[in-house]
Amino acid sequence: MTDNTLWTPSQAREFRDRLHSEGRKLVFTNGCFDILHRGHVTYLEFARQQGDALVIGLNSDDSVRRANKGPERPINCEEDRAFVLRALRCVDAVVVFNEDEPKELIAKILPDVLVKGKDWAHYVSGREVVEANGGKVVLADMVEGRSTTRTVEKILQAKTAQAEA
Repeated sequence: MTDNTLWTPSQAREFRDRLHSEGRKLVFTNGCFDILHRGHVTYLEFARQQGDALVIGLNSDDSVRRANKGPERPINCEEDRAFVLRALRCVDAVVVFNEDEPKELIAKILPDVLVKGKDWAHYVSGREVVEANGGKVVLADMVEGRSTTRTVEKILQAKTAQAEA
């Protein structure tokens, strides 16, 4: 882990430029990462293996709410989600973004590799800018049966079963 603070887009770009001067590559991915689970960690470890450093674009709380995740989401606030992500060995930095998609953030950072889950194969935000600047997009396999939505559903089912007992 490079730093335990949130980075600005400018700091992430400076980091990318420093990596380039050393002949190294920056990987970028993004998401909500609410209730971190095995699927998330597997995905992030895969993303990190695509280059020399990993920066995560983290959806702000407002951005998560607009992403049709439901009025109760996110479960964990952006500060807590960022703190947990930064604690992972495979994560070098986290940048919070408030837009509905990370296209503008990606254009500012210009990563060498953009990683998204195969469930997003139909649309990868920022693909055009990454590829236009010589970078590549890599689609990651998903861990079957692991998702925050599924975790929330299991919790609600358990709560309902307990109330009915």
